[in-house]
Amino acid sequence: MDHPDIMSVRIVACETQTPPHHRSTAEISPYLKMWLHDQEDRYVRKAVKIFEGAGIDTRYSIMSAEEVFQKTSFAEKNQVYAKGAIELGTAVLQKALAKANWKAQDVDYLITVSCTGIMIPSLDAYLINALSMRQDVYRLPVTEMGCVAGVSAIIYAHQFLSAHPGKKAAIVAYESPTSTYQLEDYSMTNIVSAAIFGDGAACTLMSSEPDSQGPKVVGGDMYHFYNATRMMGFDLTDNGLQMVLDQTVPDQISNHFSDIVHPFLEKYNSSIEQVDHLIFHPGGKKIVQTVEQLFGHLGKNINHTKEVLRQYGNMSSATVLYVLAKFLADQPTSGEQGLMLSFGPGFTAQRVLLEW
Repeated sequence: MDHPDIMSVRIVACETQTPPHHRSTAEISPYLKMWLHDQEDRYVRKAVKIFEGAGIDTRYSIMSAEEVFQKTSFAEKNQVYAKGAIELGTAVLQKALAKANWKAQDVDYLITVSCTGIMIPSLDAYLINALSMRQDVYRLPVTEMGCVAGVSAIIYAHQFLSAHPGKKAAIVAYESPTSTYQLEDYSMTNIVSAAIFGDGAACTLMSSEPDSQGPKVVGGDMYHFYNATRMMGFDLTDNGLQMVLDQTVPDQISNHFSDIVHPFLEKYNSSIEQVDHLIFHPGGKKIVQTVEQLFGHLGKNINHTKEVLRQYGNMSSATVLYVLAKFLADQPTSGEQGLMLSFGPGFTAQRVLLEW
């Protein structure tokens, strides 16, 4: 399995951070009905059913429910997004550094991941100041890649660390989909988006130091669909970021599944039969069901994926790192393999193979 020409890169720690506000689905329903009060009864019932059937018990937010359903400008929502980014990003990075017994000054490469707001300078600049990180730390903001970017960042960190032995990298993913909520958009896409997304942050630490502990990153690759740029993403409107979400996404994933998974595993001398753990991004209930059907007959489960969706909803790029954190807490047996898999705008599928 080892590739002698690639430095050993390991995932040392993965921590998560939820925002201060949270509501159960039952608690959100009155706000939903109040928002839709002038819509047809049939439409309101359908919207409530979508929320109740999303498979999500709790949604976390950087804003209170009253603030989410309050009419504000794009600029005002984006200010809330940026404030949450700095607060949650700082907290989760500090938490991960403490877990790994690293100092902020130990980090050589800082990757920040977000797509649900606009910050220039990007979040990494604020983290450098907040934690007094080194003035020569490399920084890479990964934006506009949506749900897939948590895996993208691991691929980028792996490439850097493979080329630079003895270095450390930190990935901070922060998303606030509630900041993109469109109060004047009564489309089904906006309803579905509001039903499945929540806010959160996560931090993954990686190292190419010889004595690092944790699962080894065997390899990571990207797979891009052609002519599918309207399957998922945002349109920038006067009111902010408006969700684009094609209902054919689960079918497209199913159609491309063999091409996404099998050649990638073969490239690294593995196979789906050898993969013990599926570290899969929970895009939503239908996508989870699609992947479960594709893997189910092989005796694989995505229980952690379903549990993260139930507990937090889809937090875009941060979500797969929440799933990863659960697997790290399980402490899998030495020699076991894990397949990380996410999908996002482009349309793209990205995957990483881990070995404990």
